[in-house]
Amino acid sequence: MHLPDLPLAIFLRGCRVPEPVAVSHGQGREQHVLIANRAAMRQGVRPGMRVSAAQALVQGLRVQAQDARAERVALEHLAAWCGQFTSLVSLAPPQALLLEVQGSLTLFGGLEALLERLRRGLVGLGYRARLALAPTPLAATWLARADGEARITMNAALAGALSRLPLSDIDLAEAQLQMLRRMGIRTVGDILRLPRAGLARRFDKDLVLALDRAFGSAPDPRAPYVAPAIFEAALALPGQIDSAEGLLFPLNRLIQELCGVLTARMAGVATLTLKLRHPKATTTRVELGLVAATRDARHLTELFREHLARVTLPEPVEEMTLAAAQMMPLALVHQDFFAPKRATMQAKAELIERLRSRLGIEAVQGIRPIAEHRPELAWRYTEPGESGATVDTGERPLWLFPEPVAIEIRDGRPWLGEELMFEGSRERIESGWWDGRDITRDYFIARNHRGERFWIYRELATQCWWLHGIFG
Repeated sequence: MHLPDLPLAIFLRGCRVPEPVAVSHGQGREQHVLIANRAAMRQGVRPGMRVSAAQALVQGLRVQAQDARAERVALEHLAAWCGQFTSLVSLAPPQALLLEVQGSLTLFGGLEALLERLRRGLVGLGYRARLALAPTPLAATWLARADGEARITMNAALAGALSRLPLSDIDLAEAQLQMLRRMGIRTVGDILRLPRAGLARRFDKDLVLALDRAFGSAPDPRAPYVAPAIFEAALALPGQIDSAEGLLFPLNRLIQELCGVLTARMAGVATLTLKLRHPKATTTRVELGLVAATRDARHLTELFREHLARVTLPEPVEEMTLAAAQMMPLALVHQDFFAPKRATMQAKAELIERLRSRLGIEAVQGIRPIAEHRPELAWRYTEPGESGATVDTGERPLWLFPEPVAIEIRDGRPWLGEELMFEGSRERIESGWWDGRDITRDYFIARNHRGERFWIYRELATQCWWLHGIFG
């Protein structure tokens, strides 16, 4: 996987319609254009051109100095994302990755289906890549750099494919490249026609070793990339974005990157932090807490949309960072055609999360019982779905008043618009002497002539009657 635009992509991934941008290398007056986007090239900017000439040619041209460190970080993040397609990914800096895909072909439905998924995913992340296939790592790297369309599956076909490659597409020192060109050597095939012994004497042995590795006659071990245990990715924004809606496009690219890493690890996240950096103001933090761990990119994007709609930005945003401090394993789920219970539970969790994103965490709570006989103290707010203690009590109403309501007494009987009739036997609750909130009550289930049922009690100390709840 060769990324020809990587020096440019790290600056443009955050925008939907980029302005003319060029990446420069060199110092002072010797700054030259390394690469430019289409908007700049349509106006005449070309690689190798002096930056001063390019700026004179294109009014408002944005020039960014090449950031090799950011390119390396982006390459490592892509390697972690590619882990969802294969268990073996290696870095081939400065602009390539190597994926061992033989063992993944059956899982993804064949080579072309796998390459198409890779290509679509890379576009969603904001990258353009050339994808080539070969039996050896070095041959695949050279072929991807050349055109990205090679599909070589047998060693016997390597000679024909590699022989056509120009010298500029293989890793040669500038001195070696110039010497070969003076000898009339233009392609890999021209090198292969030279006597091997003379080639080894005249040039560095690394050239002969590279050819042997490319053709599979010498081993070429590559260290697999091991991704860090946490996820944190930053994205520079072109210009400054001053609206929450404008942040969703670059944020979605970070979320897609995160979900690829989570898929590779068969994991999900329950908490996420989005940090929005401003030119002068303190960084704005948006914390996202989930009821259940997930790696659903669409759902995460919708939750952040709700959160950002309630955020007031002190200044425009120039960079965003998405961080997940903990990745939680997600159990494999077998789809049940007749009873898709998981789908129902997932839908409930997503509904709770969206309500919390819109209304705030405190507005959406669960309720669970605790081991306490006093009704007004027998519950606690909790996380939605969290189970509580099992308390062996009598029948309880669905609706309990925050404070009991006094009931009128007529002829010694409780009266609530009309005389109430009792159902069943009384329930005496006598508790709380140890904390100074002791009660002594006789509870009854009462109903009126319409069949409405109430939970009432008589305070034994005062013989007053109170309405405490209503049954559904």
